[in-house]
Amino acid sequence: MSHQQFKDCIDACVACAVTCSHCATECLKEEDVKMLSKCIQLDLECAAICRSAAEVMSLGSEYSNHLCRVCADVCNACAEECEKHAQMGMEHCKECAEACRKCAAACEEMATAA
Repeated sequence: MSHQQFKDCIDACVACAVTCSHCATECLKEEDVKMLSKCIQLDLECAAICRSAAEVMSLGSEYSNHLCRVCADVCNACAEECEKHAQMGMEHCKECAEACRKCAAACEEMATAA
């Protein structure tokens, strides 16, 4: 299996990983970091799974669809948490939620197509 068929999903995963890492860093700069602990944890987990999914897809792995299902679940959980903080005006959480939703959609599509 060529990694080219995964290109859109790889791109979405890489973009999501970068955005999640940025969100975690920005959350650490906020006044009430303790309130953001779940958000930070999910940001870090999501970034890690997105990087892993992108790497596995780049190898053209037959297990890409399995990892992408997990990635979609983690992205959706991260988006849900970030959306709570986005409603309070945290722009980095809004951007993160958007990237997570886009990545989840790409991963769900890839997982069902593969």
